Amino acid sequence: MDSQNSDQNRINDLITKLDNDDGFVREDARSVIIGISKEAVPSLTIALKSKNQRIRWEVAKALGAIADPAAIPNLIEALQDEVFDIRWLAAEALITTGRESVEPLLQAIINKSNESFLREGAHHVITYIMSSVPITDELTEILKPLKSALDRGAPRVIGTAAAEVALAKLKQLKKKQT
Repeated sequence: MDSQNSDQNRINDLITKLDNDDGFVREDARSVIIGISKEAVPSLTIALKSKNQRIRWEVAKALGAIADPAAIPNLIEALQDEVFDIRWLAAEALITTGRESVEPLLQAIINKSNESFLREGAHHVITYIMSSVPITDELTEILKPLKSALDRGAPRVIGTAAAEVALAKLKQLKKKQT
């Protein structure tokens, strides 16, 4: 237990350093956090909600390098951040995490259809994931109508409906594969 507290204190100290005025200190702290990897994710997801913009930016960057699926819900939430750069890094982190991001992202589009920043981030993630899988991949076919709706800036009702259809098809595909 003492070791766990020590590790947690170390991670928290590193997260505090992500707000240092010296860019080298921030970069070093981020590199160590990335090296710690998955053990740092719970603390990073909490820090991703910080009021401090610089910490949120650094944390989103670190989560992208770690690419742990456990961070997906928090990264999706960060797609709604008021700061564009943080939204972008959150989207990039979801892309790095890969296909595992798709289902929770579709659910977020359905649940938060009024969130334009979320829809923009989802568009970026879906576009990239689709371009990184073979054109014959079933995921591409499932996501194509949603991407088309998001490409056109379709009204949120159409985008939400397309996300619902894609989610249902994705769940069917998963059942078929198991």
